[in-house]
Amino acid sequence: MNDLEPATAVEEALRGNGISVESVSLDDAVSLTYLTAFPDVEPDHGEVGRAVTSFLEHARDDEFEPRTVEATVLRSEGDVQATWTLEADWIRAYNDYALDDEELSQRVLDSLYEEGDA
Repeated sequence: MNDLEPATAVEEALRGNGISVESVSLDDAVSLTYLTAFPDVEPDHGEVGRAVTSFLEHARDDEFEPRTVEATVLRSEGDVQATWTLEADWIRAYNDYALDDEELSQRVLDSLYEEGDA
């Protein structure tokens, strides 16, 4: 466990995986907003994967208790590209080897909401 405040430690882990964090807060759930490096119509799945990996590693290393992550991806300030969710139960199941990479990825992608989708 590091000596940083939990939100600061999460932000540092995300930045270490190339995620441009705009804001992060830890309450009952993690609220994450980040600026994409790929401001296309659709979100970059690799970038989403790097963000997810940050949370998986952080929980695996006992840096914080797994909690649901609600992420908002911005193209630019005020321009939402997409949102996605990583459920706390998925983090636990993955780190307990009850959920594999493919299943976890599919769940996150299924949660993906792209701006303009109804």
